[in-house]
Amino acid sequence: MAESFHIHAAFLVIYLIALIVVGARKAKSIRTHADFSLAGRRLSVPVLVGTLLATWIGTGSIFGNAEETFRVGVPAFLLPVSGGVGIIVLYFLAARIRRSGQFTIQDILEERFGVITRILGTLTLLMAYVIIVSYQYRAGAAVVEIIFPHIGHHSAVVGVAAFVILYTALAGMFSVAYTDLANGILMVIGIFTALPILLIRAGGFEGVLSSIDPQSRSLFGTYSTMQLLSVLLPSLLLIIGDANMYQRFFSARDPQAARRSAIGMFAGVLILEFGIILTALIGKSLVVKGLIPAPDIPGHIIVQTAFYGLPPLLGALLAATVVAVVVSTADSYLLAPSTSLVRDVYERFLARQHPPRHSVFVGRAVVVLLGGLALGLAFLSDRFFSVALFAYTIYGAGITPVILAAFFWKGATRSGAVASMITGVLTAVLWKSLITGGNLAQWFENADRNQAARSLQHLEKMNIEPVLPALALSLIVLILVSLLTRGHAARRS
Repeated sequence: MAESFHIHAAFLVIYLIALIVVGARKAKSIRTHADFSLAGRRLSVPVLVGTLLATWIGTGSIFGNAEETFRVGVPAFLLPVSGGVGIIVLYFLAARIRRSGQFTIQDILEERFGVITRILGTLTLLMAYVIIVSYQYRAGAAVVEIIFPHIGHHSAVVGVAAFVILYTALAGMFSVAYTDLANGILMVIGIFTALPILLIRAGGFEGVLSSIDPQSRSLFGTYSTMQLLSVLLPSLLLIIGDANMYQRFFSARDPQAARRSAIGMFAGVLILEFGIILTALIGKSLVVKGLIPAPDIPGHIIVQTAFYGLPPLLGALLAATVVAVVVSTADSYLLAPSTSLVRDVYERFLARQHPPRHSVFVGRAVVVLLGGLALGLAFLSDRFFSVALFAYTIYGAGITPVILAAFFWKGATRSGAVASMITGVLTAVLWKSLITGGNLAQWFENADRNQAARSLQHLEKMNIEPVLPALALSLIVLILVSLLTRGHAARRS
């Protein structure tokens, strides 16, 4: 086992060195903020497909969906549906996004709804994306800790964070996009090379299914309708309004390339998502059969399978795939808020007249700052699926309804957009902390057993995730306030 871990370590070190070399070489091409954030708007279809795929297939997939697969079994195969539907929506938006010639999603918001929506969009993006980056660090550390157990959990998380920050700051979108293409290829090779070996070891599909409980064998055996909506809606809302998707479409060489890349992304996401879930399901079967040790954290099942369920070389390849997933997602979700702060705050309000090099320097400094903030959050929770869903909900309920209204509803007003964004984010945060967390119900319980306490306790028992009330209220407020202020908006224009 020690010898096999040496092989894993060698693969990991070579892979990380290669990424740094690419980033350092691409850094020489950076002249302006458009180069740093959008790769000079010169990305071809293959590169776009690779970077779109590698960005979306992240820790939420290989750790979050794996954790959910370990918990529910076969019904986890429903999880990729939200991503597929979201990409179909993006296909119809991609060319329009590229033709807009903007830098960030906040540019679109301000153009349609005014400067307040730019500010609110920036704050929402920062809140959600820093959370997403934080659990990428923990995911990468899960691999590092097994290979180098003597360094400890905290040191592993810090080491992964330092690498991601350095790599992202070097060349921005240039390094991210081109290495994402390689990462996407590595993901496909790693997952689908390991799957046949694991399936044989588990006794085929029949052996896998026989090792899990009967309810977990049926596609609709675990989730109620409410639960299914709760796990599908956050991902759907995120991908439709995801600043990373828009940033890559902005980076396309032309509108046609942007639209064609969405087709490639659709196929790649579904294939990889199903492959990841199947790998996690086989890993669970191997644990039940006693062929590999159970992971300390369910979300680590694929990492556990890579190290204990495969021959050394294949295990090293799958472990490298996990690291590729982590790095390609972390750098993207770190670059997007950096681009937003530079474009939407620094250039928009603080330094309208400045040499292009200044924005590049500020962009790199912001990457370091936000990366450090995410590192602080990384030690607050060891969950993947629930934390991912909450981050997706904050962003999706706060931005996605408004960005869709910007494209498809001429009747939406500035007041409606602002009210919707505030309502979506506040509802998500308050519901998560007070209702599903039980804090408010407990307070009422301690104060007096009254109707309010009973109502809140009933809500808590229903286990309604924040995405449902947050999305519903965000849409209701957007529609009602827009209808009430439409006449005033028309007179003002």
